[in-house]
Amino acid sequence: MAADRTRRTTSSRDTAEAAFKAATTKPVELPPKPPAVPNAKELISLRIDRDILDHFQEAGPGWQDRINEALRKVVGN
Repeated sequence: MAADRTRRTTSSRDTAEAAFKAATTKPVELPPKPPAVPNAKELISLRIDRDILDHFQEAGPGWQDRINEALRKVVGN
């Protein structure tokens, strides 16, 4: 009967160690993809204090562009 059994090529410990290594190994991080269109705007989620948002929205439509311009002035672009 022993001859009918298939022989394991690895021990259960080797299998467990391989599974642990696969589960705990950090995958290689790819660099962020550049935008498909040069200078394209990117959709993000941003938390802004209510009074700051009110300030930019009080002039009506285009408040997101005004925030973008204010940020450009701060970073010097």
